[in-house]
Amino acid sequence: MKKAFVILAATLTMSAAFAQGAVAQTAAASTPVAAAASSADVRAAQHQQRVEERIAYLHSSLKITADQEPQWKTFADVMRSNGQTMADLYKQRVEGEAQRNALDDMKQYAQITQAHADDMQKLVTAFEPLYTSFSPEQKKLADTTFRHPDHGPKGAAHPKHKLKPKAKAPAAAASAPEAASAAQ
Repeated sequence: MKKAFVILAATLTMSAAFAQGAVAQTAAASTPVAAAASSADVRAAQHQQRVEERIAYLHSSLKITADQEPQWKTFADVMRSNGQTMADLYKQRVEGEAQRNALDDMKQYAQITQAHADDMQKLVTAFEPLYTSFSPEQKKLADTTFRHPDHGPKGAAHPKHKLKPKAKAPAAAASAPEAASAAQ
């Protein structure tokens, strides 16, 4: 179960990383403060949309029953709240770009990281009763879904992510015996 929580944390971290990448792109554009604020609002809305898509995906993938809806609602509400917290923090980051120095930047990043850790604890607390209510089949689905956050059961791609083929090892990475025989 700990692995599931770690994977869930990784998923949210990836979402935050994508949002941070978008923030960095917006800041790098050197747009006026008003345009940056507008862009930050758009990014925040897009982030909330991704949260809603993830909630819908999980609801479907985990086959939430009518009896589990109260626990699900609590879990989904925490996901929404956490998404809003991150969106707000990244919006502040974009809006303060021009005035922030390196020390301020580090402090703000620490604030974001701490908020993420706090939000993950809230998510764990909300998920535990839901997970406990799951049937053995649902627990297996949850374990698989959270272990591989971009893939649902049987490799179904998350609606926002495409399956990417694994990169082949370069030829230079041949084993030592193969390399020795090739050199002779």
